Amino acid sequence: MTGWAKKLIVVTTVAAMAAGMAVSASADDVTLEFQQWWGVELPDGALQELCDGFTEETGVAIELLSNPYADTKTQVAAGAATGTMADVVGLDGSWVYDFAKQGAIANLSELMEADGYDDSQLSDQITYEGSTYMIPVVNFAYPLYVNLDILEAAGVKDIPATWSEFLDVCAKIEENTDAAAYCIPLNTEAPNGIQNQFSTWLWASGGNLLSEGKPALTDNELLVDVVELFKEMKDSGYFSDGVEALMEQDMVNEFENGRLAFMVDGISHLTTIKNESPDLNFTYAPMPKKDDYDGESGMDVANWGIGIAENCEHKEEAMAFIEYLMSPEINAKLAQLANAFPGNSNAEPDYSENDERFLQAFEIFQNGYAINEFTGAPTAEDLMRSMNEQLILYFDGDTETPEDMLAATQEAWEAAYN
Repeated sequence: MTGWAKKLIVVTTVAAMAAGMAVSASADDVTLEFQQWWGVELPDGALQELCDGFTEETGVAIELLSNPYADTKTQVAAGAATGTMADVVGLDGSWVYDFAKQGAIANLSELMEADGYDDSQLSDQITYEGSTYMIPVVNFAYPLYVNLDILEAAGVKDIPATWSEFLDVCAKIEENTDAAAYCIPLNTEAPNGIQNQFSTWLWASGGNLLSEGKPALTDNELLVDVVELFKEMKDSGYFSDGVEALMEQDMVNEFENGRLAFMVDGISHLTTIKNESPDLNFTYAPMPKKDDYDGESGMDVANWGIGIAENCEHKEEAMAFIEYLMSPEINAKLAQLANAFPGNSNAEPDYSENDERFLQAFEIFQNGYAINEFTGAPTAEDLMRSMNEQLILYFDGDTETPEDMLAATQEAWEAAYN
């Protein structure tokens, strides 16, 4: 019998003990709110079905609060500030430091220890001051999405593999089509464009933002080159219009509607794009590398993380629900449905029925290494926001050189790390 099952069970009969999934007399009266963005990115009803399985086993009801990522982020942050967060919350790794520091999310290390839960099966844990506050449930790669029809209309036969090839293709797209070549959403309210659409170019060519866990933005020649690459794309008109006001979902909408040739996005959106734009002719490709780089590529990864609100009145049941989602069988099923990689190292998803494009992304992922230097970083969103603001200033000509732009960002980052 698992540790978490023991916590839910009040043993009343020998049969209940044998079943190992009996519930306490009060469990039927417990309802946990689960706030996340996963439900809108999974096949219709899939998350509810998994949650219903937990209810059947324990009697604990799960009320899903499903909204798109940006809305969920706003709602979770508001709940953290007011002490009204849902019992169980979907988390992005970049949120953990802030929520843990303000005491809004519960210490999962203590709850797992109380359960006797074997956390060695978890592929990763996101910590604050030595304790776990978020568990990545499934993990997503961020490959390059490519609209093949736009490339054909522009007279392009091959997907670009290097920066110079990419710029050449962008020029042909700008000259021969009405589409934009690339998009980096730079709305400072949701600055994850710095993580997913900017930094991914650095990581793909073996670069880093940090050195020994500290900001390393100055004297970073490759990062200077990435900034200059983006300035050239902006000045040449290769970006979607009004990127300073766009959020990531706006970028996805542009791609879905056939107005964007390339975007960097998580494979979690594969199901959504297929459902909303079934005729869209697209594929996945590795991120272009700097022309003189022939080493291994880092691939941006993100995850659906999970945590428990500190204000949750049923933490034992909430931890039981997390451990249910992280069990090998359920975690494998969730990974398969989400086009993701499992968070339980013992899970074995069956990807045989997944879209062939997912298998392409999986192969790209296997040929490189996973990286995201913002996961678990102090005030990660503020780090992104400060770089976002400085990049806009450089785009607008208010900052003269990329070195000046990075020096200003370094100063802001050092304050956060110190």
